[in-house]
Amino acid sequence: MTNPLSRALQSLGAPVTNALIKLGFACRFLVSVLKVSPFALCRFSLTMREIWFAGVLSVLIIVVSGLFVGMVLALQGYETLVRFGASSSLGVLVALSLVRELGPVIGALLFASRAGSAITAEIGLMKATEQLSAMEMMAVNPVARVVAPKFWGGVISMPLLAALFSAMGIFGGYLVGVQLLGLDAGSFWSQMQSAVDFRLDVVNGVIKSVCFGFAVSLIAVFEGYDAPPTAEGVSGATTRTVVTSALVILGLDVLLTAFMFRGI
Repeated sequence: MTNPLSRALQSLGAPVTNALIKLGFACRFLVSVLKVSPFALCRFSLTMREIWFAGVLSVLIIVVSGLFVGMVLALQGYETLVRFGASSSLGVLVALSLVRELGPVIGALLFASRAGSAITAEIGLMKATEQLSAMEMMAVNPVARVVAPKFWGGVISMPLLAALFSAMGIFGGYLVGVQLLGLDAGSFWSQMQSAVDFRLDVVNGVIKSVCFGFAVSLIAVFEGYDAPPTAEGVSGATTRTVVTSALVILGLDVLLTAFMFRGI
């Protein structure tokens, strides 16, 4: 008979142990996906179909959200900058905020909510209806045929969606700053162009979006492939994809920002 202290330690250690075990399975799963990735990339039509599913079908929410975020950012930024007589720097504020931070992060969160959950649900339902088992019976590797194209479709789509989000956000800032608040259009664009550095701002933003896309796509395909073959299991896997992706995105954002902009 175990004593209360032993039971308490077991109850505390079991979640950590289970999390480490699942992390190990995820790493092995990633290795297996990377091994069969040449098949998915050689038959690029499979990946293109997943780019359409994960990327093109997410364009509407990305465009609308980016436009509104840029407009709100311009309204809030103008109220602050005008106090210091720096309202002409509104374009710099909007561009740097979106390119460095808000574009990759909010774009990735929206991508995880829309595309990541859909990928998990689709793979989970294929597992629940034994379609993946049927592929194995026909000597078709389901990881190569289903998982790898979805993974690379997400990885490729995410940077493009983040760039579109930033572009629409800057356009929304222009509409508010120039068309609504009456700032000079030439000053808005010229100061933005002189302040935004291609390597430090644009490239680092692209690197962030690629890392976020890699993480979200891996979480989505792994949770779908690992989901219990029941309706409740698929529902739980979809929820875990959104929650885990959000936490990983924010955690990666802190680490990447610390490394990229430490010397600025």
